[in-house]
Amino acid sequence: MSGVPVLSVRDGHKRFGAVHALKGVSLDAWRGEVLALLGDNGAGKSTLVRCISGVHALDEGEIRLDGEIAAISTPSLARRAGIETVYQDLALFDNLTPAQNFYCGRELSFPSWLPLGLRFVSNRAMDREAASVIDRLKVKLPKFDAPVALMSGGQRQAIAVARATVFARKLVILDEPTAALGVRESRKVLDLVRQLRDEGNAVILITHNMEHVIELADRAVVLRQGRKVGELKPDRGNQHELVSLIVGAEA
Repeated sequence: MSGVPVLSVRDGHKRFGAVHALKGVSLDAWRGEVLALLGDNGAGKSTLVRCISGVHALDEGEIRLDGEIAAISTPSLARRAGIETVYQDLALFDNLTPAQNFYCGRELSFPSWLPLGLRFVSNRAMDREAASVIDRLKVKLPKFDAPVALMSGGQRQAIAVARATVFARKLVILDEPTAALGVRESRKVLDLVRQLRDEGNAVILITHNMEHVIELADRAVVLRQGRKVGELKPDRGNQHELVSLIVGAEA
């Protein structure tokens, strides 16, 4: 690939006391691609993602966004920089509608000349913007003004992913987006991930499902015991090699 990657991690180290969770990890993520981040439990995937998304700070190494060194010390700074993360628990408010979940903490308000604390929340504008995103991503919901507690697991996952696309200007990170979903709902979420890529987003996908990796990922980076141990373009021919890298067996 030519140009500058959206995200670049160089020689990243992270320690938690005596535990060296990341040991010199480097990777790049580019616009218009799905990068699969693979590894067994404890490999360092979650730690790396939390460093990228501002939950933790690297002890050594650097993170660059569009070639510029980024100081991402909090999740709010990561979001402000254009990085959105969808974790397994989705972090949705069950009693709120999709639009209210989209803009919770980032409500659209007016008039703009007033200080934030004195403005009026524009529910109509938030409904309109959220409905536009839902429609663009071809997400089917039973009722747009219903609380998300009444929706299926796949619909809730789609809402969480769609919410990330509203604010992600650089990168969307998806942590096990099809976990605990049935075949039909998983297919809808995979189609949504594919559409994110086709629209030019950079996507980091964490998953244990090798079928989904082969189907979706343009590249796969494998971590084991805190180190990057391999990088491949996944296909049927190297699936065994990918699994071997993950578990540390002979390919």
